[in-house]
Amino acid sequence: MDINIQKYKAFIKVVELGSFTRAAEKLFYSQSAISRMINDLEKEWQVSLFERHRSGVRLTSDGITLLPFAKSVCEEYLKLQAEVDALNGLQSGMIRIGTFSSVATHWLPGMLSAFQRDYPNIDFELLLGDYSEIESWIAEGRVDCGFTRLPSLPGLETIFLEKDDYLAVLPQDHPLAENDLVPLAALCDRPFILLEKGSSHEISEIFSAASLTPRVKFTLWDDYAVMAMVAQGLGVSILPRLILRSVPHQIVTRPIDGAPYRDIGLALRSSKTCSRAVQQFISYLSYRNL
Repeated sequence: MDINIQKYKAFIKVVELGSFTRAAEKLFYSQSAISRMINDLEKEWQVSLFERHRSGVRLTSDGITLLPFAKSVCEEYLKLQAEVDALNGLQSGMIRIGTFSSVATHWLPGMLSAFQRDYPNIDFELLLGDYSEIESWIAEGRVDCGFTRLPSLPGLETIFLEKDDYLAVLPQDHPLAENDLVPLAALCDRPFILLEKGSSHEISEIFSAASLTPRVKFTLWDDYAVMAMVAQGLGVSILPRLILRSVPHQIVTRPIDGAPYRDIGLALRSSKTCSRAVQQFISYLSYRNL
């Protein structure tokens, strides 16, 4: 039987809090990731662990029987991991990560908080850049790993993390805000605010792939500056859904016809030669729906 300790932790936390949603918030996972882990356990053990109802969840009789054993496995695993970490020098160290702004804003804080609870003496250095800068830093050894858009620079080892949709970003009173789905061509009829960072032309590539040309009025490198200008009615734009999870401005977002997207992944030179601390950090990404 394959033991993934994160599944056991999820099981125990759902019991403690009586809710998949609250367990997800506490463990810095998405609710769907917690559900997936519990479903995996139920399939592996061939039992039903929880009864679902409107006010939350409660253990089945099988769940009550298995809970103390799951707790024991977690406790013994922590003791084992502490000994292994001591032998491998994981009690201290530095992890250097290259990242772009939306990941730094919405993914890393929760991820680092969870990691630091288990490894408080591991320090982090975060370098903010665009995709090409991050990949160059990885290749040069300036960072241990980095978040980037896939496919990445040839020769790097990559781990797929999430598909991230691009959305139309509109002023609240804009006529296109009434649409459930915005045609890409319609965004070419208005002044366009283009997000472009360094050698990254991901938004321009969306139009190029459709043989369209937007009326670019402003070109900026900062996601939040784009939102602020859209809110002032200076134009329309396209931004990744990830950065739009927290919107500080009065704007409207809508899906785009054709559903353009980017694949986000983690890149590194080699998982076999990276430090024990980096390997452990990467393992935290395995079930995390970022």
